[in-house]
This record gives sequence, C-alpha cells and structure tokens, in this order.
Amino acid sequence: MPANRISILLEDIRLLDPERFELMQALRKIILGLDSSISEEVKYGGILFSTEKPFCGIFSYAKHVSLEFGAGASLSDKFKVLEGEGKLRRHIKLSSAQDIAEKHVGEYLLLALKVSQKP
Repeated sequence: MPANRISILLEDIRLLDPERFELMQALRKIILGLDSSISEEVKYGGILFSTEKPFCGIFSYAKHVSLEFGAGASLSDKFKVLEGEGKLRRHIKLSSAQDIAEKHVGEYLLLALKVSQKP
C-alpha cells in the first residue's frame, strides 16, 4: 500500500512541476541505493526514509525540494550547507539536480544513515 501512496504523491508533484519531480526521483534513487534495508513511506506531506528508524525525508515546496534530517544538528557540516536553527532538525534546500552534487548530498545522507543506526 505505501508504494501506491508514494506514486500518487510523486504524480501530483510531476503534474505541478516536472523539474521538482525529477529532483525528488533523483534523491529517492540515491537514498534507496544507500542500503537495501531502507524503506520509504508518505508522511508529513513528503517521503520519509527509514532503516530501524527514520533518518531523512524529502519534501516538495513551491520553489525547491527540501532534504530533511531529523537528527541533523548532530551531523558534521563541513560543507556548510545544512540550514535550520532547531535543537535537532536540519535541512538542505535543493533547486536543481546539480545542487545534489554541489551540496554534497550523498555525504550528508551517509552521515545521517550512520547516526540513525547508532544505539
């Protein structure tokens, strides 16, 4: 059932903005490729990714896609791309596919995954 909800959400985004849809799909491919145990579900209006517990989510907004980290404040931010001032959460705003490489998204995803798997 979750796969159907994901398909519906992605189709809605595709109809609104094909570029944001492509960005969401590129992020999903990277995230799901990190580990075979990663699952995805529609939650809070976006797609949440988990192993034993959630470690990131992607959300589509009017002008960008946000990659959210629930424990983002504990991530090392050597490239200074994490945004947010809360106690725990941080996010990376992405406006185009090239932002994925320029903002080192893969490295942040691996860090978030590792942090989420600590006891």
